[in-house]
Amino acid sequence: MKILVTGGAGFIGSAVCRHLVRESDAHVINVDKLTYAANLRSLDPIANSPRYTFIRADICDSAALDEIFAAHAPDAVMHLAAESHVDRSINGSDAFVRTNVLGTHCLLEAARAYWSRLPAERARAFRFLHVSTDEVYGSLGPDGAFSETTAYDPSSPYSASKAAADHLVSAWHRTFGFPAVISNCSNNYGPYHFPEKLIPLVILNALERKPLPVYGDGSNVRDWLYVEDHARALNLILTQGRVGEKYNVGGRNERTNLAVVESICDTLDRLQPGPVSRRALITFVADRPGHDHRYAIDATKLERELGWRAQEGFDSGLAKTVRWYLDNRAWWEPLRKGIYAGDRLGLIVPHTKAG
Repeated sequence: MKILVTGGAGFIGSAVCRHLVRESDAHVINVDKLTYAANLRSLDPIANSPRYTFIRADICDSAALDEIFAAHAPDAVMHLAAESHVDRSINGSDAFVRTNVLGTHCLLEAARAYWSRLPAERARAFRFLHVSTDEVYGSLGPDGAFSETTAYDPSSPYSASKAAADHLVSAWHRTFGFPAVISNCSNNYGPYHFPEKLIPLVILNALERKPLPVYGDGSNVRDWLYVEDHARALNLILTQGRVGEKYNVGGRNERTNLAVVESICDTLDRLQPGPVSRRALITFVADRPGHDHRYAIDATKLERELGWRAQEGFDSGLAKTVRWYLDNRAWWEPLRKGIYAGDRLGLIVPHTKAG
């Protein structure tokens, strides 16, 4: 089976590529533009596999996509290419609309054109999995969880762009009969995570004894999903999920942001003790504009239909993640020095008038 993975040099995409090459007989065609958050070193474990191919291309480039489909003839597409950092979307929404909305449209059209030319048997087996986020659902109160039928209510430019992409994929299925499936996941964490997101940022700041920023009062709640559990889920959804359906993927690991930061401090204090607890570095900062208070995923449909279960609890997954960053300084140190040093993002900058 040939699987075209878009965004395969990103955090979740690289985990998917590694999983497919290691745990299946699939041939992976990784298509990635290589933006700031992409890192081909995350693919080092499989880079020399005869079942792995990398192509640098932009999903907004329709001609390039047509050439890739024609040359590699995939049996399925896993679409993970996206701008994904909420804070960056607040300061620069244009990249999010371009990649997440227009890019998804270009990919859908290229995939649909390719699919329409396939022999009947291959066309019936073809699948397009669009990987999305729980942030499209907006914010929860103190109780309940997002299900596949929860109404969309995005709060940020990022989540709005992903919601638009979800709707495009659904429309292509309903209008054209295109064999698409959608997944919506909770917050991922684990190895190879670009250090702008909460967990890797706090790990690296704590290692360097820098302030550990916590938005607002730290009471915002997220449901945490170990990235390798997510990769397993996506493979199942692609190969066994029902066309036209949505599947929520969550780890059933709700934690407040403050509790996550404290757990990272405690884990590092055990592994690399110092004279003062790293909890002393916690610094409360101005909240993110439009910050959703709580996310929680009900993954019952995925668990019952496809037999998936998250294998990693939050404490064990966090310990593995912290240990990985301790052992892989050569992966993250160039990123901290050359691309992103941990500066605050996502504060609204007032427009100024020319002249």
